[in-house]
Amino acid sequence: MAGRSLIGSDTQLNRQSYYEASVQRGAGRPGLQGELVVDALVVGGGFAGLSAALELAQRGLSVVLLEADRVGSGASGRNGGQAIVGFASGQEPFEAQLGQADAQRAWDMSLEAIDLLDARIRRHGIDCDRRFGYVYVADSARKARALREEADGLRARGIAVEWAEGEAVQGLIGSQRYVAAAREHRSGHLHPLKFALGLARAAEAAGVRVFEHSPVTQLRRGEKLVAHTPQGRVVARFGVLAGNCTLPAYGPAVAPEIAPRVMPVGTYIIGTEPVDAALAERLLPGDVAACDNNFVLDYFRFSAERRMLFGGRVSYTTMTPPNLKEVMRQRMAAIFPALAGVPVEHVWGGFVDISMNRAPDFGRLGPNLYYLQGFSGHGVALTGLAGLLVAECVAGQAERFDVFARLRHRRFPGGPLLRTPTLALGMLWHRLRDVL
Repeated sequence: MAGRSLIGSDTQLNRQSYYEASVQRGAGRPGLQGELVVDALVVGGGFAGLSAALELAQRGLSVVLLEADRVGSGASGRNGGQAIVGFASGQEPFEAQLGQADAQRAWDMSLEAIDLLDARIRRHGIDCDRRFGYVYVADSARKARALREEADGLRARGIAVEWAEGEAVQGLIGSQRYVAAAREHRSGHLHPLKFALGLARAAEAAGVRVFEHSPVTQLRRGEKLVAHTPQGRVVARFGVLAGNCTLPAYGPAVAPEIAPRVMPVGTYIIGTEPVDAALAERLLPGDVAACDNNFVLDYFRFSAERRMLFGGRVSYTTMTPPNLKEVMRQRMAAIFPALAGVPVEHVWGGFVDISMNRAPDFGRLGPNLYYLQGFSGHGVALTGLAGLLVAECVAGQAERFDVFARLRHRRFPGGPLLRTPTLALGMLWHRLRDVL
């Protein structure tokens, strides 16, 4: 879950988001009224949907995007803002299922995802506090060995990595908690809601018609797709489901056959008051983002205002944990005692959409309907690539999309009633392993 993408959330928590507090959205976009006939329909106004809509429009298609809430109100406007190379699953599912050649292609595309992110920022003039640099940390000897293997794997794939252990760790992160650290500069961080709103402006400038507060209540498939909303409908030749619309936490399920392949896992973030520049530099030298390599992990970075944005504290029951603000503050202070007295001003959260093997789940639900899901926390950069790949596929160039579509994905066990309790028990086992 290294990218820290979030979907769905408690409304009160979302109102406390630092990201929402630090932007001016302006007037909302209208909801869909009446019928529209277009080339392509995109469901979901997050990174993936906006990227797909932008790419489709740039290829000359007429495009409508339907968002159930507001653009960027889900994962794309509330995540940890960490843009990271690779996949949450690592390379293993790609190598085991696709072979070395296509596994390498997938890895290369994960690097392309970072480059594409930055190209869009430059091309469309999106001011989103982009920073480079990422530190991976380990808090035990066992985790340090695993981190060393990961760092060696990055080097083998051409990523320059600086390694530190023991006292040298203090040069990469100002915490006594960690016994090893690795730093690379292809990954980094940004303000995700600013980026999402910038993508929306770019898509609209390309001709995309964006409708907010327009949930898809029914989707009829066939030679023409027909999507119904409370006040209208869209008829389209092609469709892209890019809003985690298979998850009950987000909205009505329009693709029930793939819903069991992803699960919502709650994760939460706090934002402190701004701290002085010297302290921020001492704790995270070079203004990097960071995360540990525990199964249930912590992830953190400073905002452009030097607020510590500290994430973690997962929930597997879709229920917001009790005493969330204080629990998160204590976790932060255990890592950075210098922040123990700094007031926490923001707390928010949502759900990571994880697949069983944590690899992304892209595919088709017929000849003209595509879906993008299962980013498993690596969505900040990978969603942009997904939008590009699905647009290529609609345009008749499916080879790159099919690298991902060929991955096999298992359903979470337990069925609709038992999936969440089963996952909670499994995650508790991993959490105990981290502690012990």
